[in-house]
Amino acid sequence: MNSPLIQLLVLAGIAVFLILRLRSVLGTREGYEKPAIPVETSRRRTRDFEVIEGGPDLDVLDHAIENSDTAKALAAMKRTDRSFVVAEFLQGARGAYEMILMAFEKGDLASIRPFISDDVYDAFSDGVTAREAEGLKVDATFIGISDLGIHEATFDDVTKEGEIAVRFTGELTYLVRDRGGDIVEGSQTEIKRQKDVWTFARTLGSDDPNWILVATGG
Repeated sequence: MNSPLIQLLVLAGIAVFLILRLRSVLGTREGYEKPAIPVETSRRRTRDFEVIEGGPDLDVLDHAIENSDTAKALAAMKRTDRSFVVAEFLQGARGAYEMILMAFEKGDLASIRPFISDDVYDAFSDGVTAREAEGLKVDATFIGISDLGIHEATFDDVTKEGEIAVRFTGELTYLVRDRGGDIVEGSQTEIKRQKDVWTFARTLGSDDPNWILVATGG
């Protein structure tokens, strides 16, 4: 075997060895990956989004029109109770909607009694009683919420009570059976979209962090 061929084989062996070493250290990558953001760039972007004292509150303006009555009410709530965050409230409202709606459909009002006002409880109770008197049974499965947002908000500077009306578009499968088990409404496969406007109330700055459902509507 001549010398040039031997040198070529040696170089090829070294190249294979280096490739294997790199794969063991870096691993393999599949698909598209965004380039890493330099630390200084990341810090600079964070500073750009910081809300300075007296500047616009994006937590409010992301959910209400600037200078609207709703925006002013939300801002007043935040001044009264520093722990109040609009985005977090909406996340809680999302969970409350599913919990309360499904409890009503199942006729299980005891589990949601602490989270609804007396008026709402009485209305729900009347609905459940009328349904049972007709021998109707609801079979519902909650799918999700396709739309959620603040409809309006009010705040009383004297009592510190805030009310926030939230619009929901819930998606669920829904059917009603009679005493004989026959379907009289709805479908097992068709998704029903239900639009609601629910109003939650709370005294801002109080020790009780819970918002209570005080009104329902479409």
